[in-house]
Formats: sequence, C-alpha cells, structure tokens
Amino acid sequence: MPPSYGDSEAADSGETSDGDLSSIQGGVITIGNFDGVHRGHAALLGHVRKLADQLGGPAIAMVLDPHPATILRPDVAPKRLTQIETRAELMDQLGIDALVVCKTSRRFLDLSAEQFFSSLVQERLQSKAMIEGPNFFFGRNRGGNIEVLAELCGQAEIQLQIVDPMHIGPQMISSTRIRGLLAEGAAAEAAVLLGHPHMISGTVTSGAKRGREIGFPTANLTGIEVVVPCPGVYAGQLRTSDENHRAAIHIGPNPTFESNGDCKVEVHVLDYDGDLYDQRVQVDFLHRVRDVVRFESPDELVLQLHQDIAEIRRVLS
Repeated sequence: MPPSYGDSEAADSGETSDGDLSSIQGGVITIGNFDGVHRGHAALLGHVRKLADQLGGPAIAMVLDPHPATILRPDVAPKRLTQIETRAELMDQLGIDALVVCKTSRRFLDLSAEQFFSSLVQERLQSKAMIEGPNFFFGRNRGGNIEVLAELCGQAEIQLQIVDPMHIGPQMISSTRIRGLLAEGAAAEAAVLLGHPHMISGTVTSGAKRGREIGFPTANLTGIEVVVPCPGVYAGQLRTSDENHRAAIHIGPNPTFESNGDCKVEVHVLDYDGDLYDQRVQVDFLHRVRDVVRFESPDELVLQLHQDIAEIRRVLS
C-alpha cells in the first residue's frame, strides 16, 4: 500500500479538492503520527478496520508529515522511528486501506480546530466515523481536544470512538518510550513494544575494508534517516529486495584502529559472500550483544568477534 499524499494547500486555504482522495471517501479515519506503528497503534488501527467493515467504507489513517514539531520547535523535534513508506507497509499488514499523508506547513498548522475538522474530516474525506486516543489534539496551538472533537463529530453526525492507550508494565506504549529504549541499546525491549524489530534502511557503500582484512567483511550503511540505536554490537537481520540474512551489526567508532573515529553502522552478514555495494538494504535489530570496546591488538578483536558471532548464532537460532 503506497501512501497517498493529500494537497495541504487546499486545506490551508479552506478549499476542498477531491484529487486522489475521492476513492477513499466515506470511510473511518484516524489521525496521528503513528511513528513506529507500535502495538498501541496496531490496537487502535484494528478498531478502525473493524468499524470500517461494519459501516461499509475504507479504513483510513492520516499522518502529518513532517511532524509538526519539526516546523514549530525544530530544536526538540523527535527523530523518526520509521519512514512514511515503512508506516504504510506496516499499516497494510494491519488491514488499513490507505495512509493519507498531509504535508505540514505553517499555514496548515495555523488552521483552527474547526477549520481542520471541516476541511479534512468532513469535506475532503467525507468521513463516516473517527477513532482516536484520549490524548488527541488538533488545530492551531493544539486548540482541539477530545471534548472539542466529540462536539464537532456530533454536529456533523460522524461517529466517534475513543480507544484507551495500551500499557506494558506501568507505562503506556509510546513512540517516545521506544526512542528512549533504543537510546539505551535495549533493542529486544523496544521490539516488544513495537510488535516488530526496529528497522533502519541505508545504502551500502565502500569503507576502509578493515573488516575484510581480518576475516569479517562488513556492509557499511549510509543515508540512514531514522533513529539508530546507541553504539554497540547487535544481533539482527539484513534484508535485500529478495533475501533475508542473519547479521552481526556494529554501531559506533572503531576504537581499536581509530582514536577519534566517526560513528558508523557496519553489518557483517553471516554465511554470505555476495556483493551488496550500492544496494539499498534494511537492517532489523533483535538483541544487543555488548558495548563497543577498544582492544589492544587486531588479534584480540578477532577473538572477540568469533565469540560475538557464536552468541549471535545462538540468539538467532
């Protein structure tokens, strides 16, 4: 399911435009960021699918891109867990018919709650129902909340359901909580909240080839646009367009060879001797094995790498 990009300029000016959205009008809509498409999101999207089936319309999710904080408070804007295309793929697996992407602008963010609702929910999508969480805010300065939304839906004869957040342990599942776990290297714990491994995508480029020289060639990833877990060695998978491979992932500098090296993402693909150069690949993080450590010699590093690979094989078996 490729994402559908709405015309935010029409919404900015209060105009309506069917555009590519005409085929998905008359359905059940939920609006949010859905970064990571975690288990809490999945539960809410399940309610959207169920109600859409009952009402006989499409199940629609809408996101604002970029995140409003990127425009309003760029110094504190969170880095993405997932690209829009990944969110669309995950939502497709959950039965959502379309992901509508509304391009965020300052003019768009200046719409009042009433203008936001009238332009997007009523006119452009002609929604039969909405489903949101209790912490949903919309419109200029977050002026619309659930109480305002309930009043607007009532006036427009649009059904509204409020779905409580999902908790694991004492805390609510949230994208912020997952970012915090990844910042600590807790890949396995993050995967529990996500319902799937954390994923990054990048292009394989040529590196210093030190790994190849010591018997552990690596694919060096660049062009990564989402959250990268904290430095360490991880067990995971590397995915190409047609293959999945077990992998040892190193994030960080190479202190055994460099005193002030840059943070890199290097992936050693187990039992593989093919060519990945210039390919766009996905890497899934399943388990953190250890910290990045400086060794006194390359021989000590090689010994540790053999131990790492044995542990990664055990974890992934």
